[in-house]
Amino acid sequence: MKKKVKLFFALHMLLMFYSSVGILGKLASKQEFFSIPFILLYGTEITVLGIYAIAWQQFIKRMPLSAAYANRAVTIIWGCIWGAIIFHEQLTAGKVIGGLLVLCGVIIYGIADGKAEKDE
Repeated sequence: MKKKVKLFFALHMLLMFYSSVGILGKLASKQEFFSIPFILLYGTEITVLGIYAIAWQQFIKRMPLSAAYANRAVTIIWGCIWGAIIFHEQLTAGKVIGGLLVLCGVIIYGIADGKAEKDE
């Protein structure tokens, strides 16, 4: 059980890292096309995507694909958090409710998946 918790924690850290792609893209879009900051930001975005792709493959080797994909939904929550913190975007009631629905779905899936494993 402890190993599984560590695996899911690491997955969520990877998903938080992956959510930075949106930040980098938005920052790059505010730069002059092909300027040094534009190239650096998009280059970093591509690097993050490459690291994520390799790490994602390692996770789906160690856990059920359905569980990994269900947890990917938390990137929506990270996007809302980053938008509010970095870009001072308004966190509306709809965004909060949507984030809570996503979180509830991930939790419900995790509980159901855990019960399915016990039954096997």
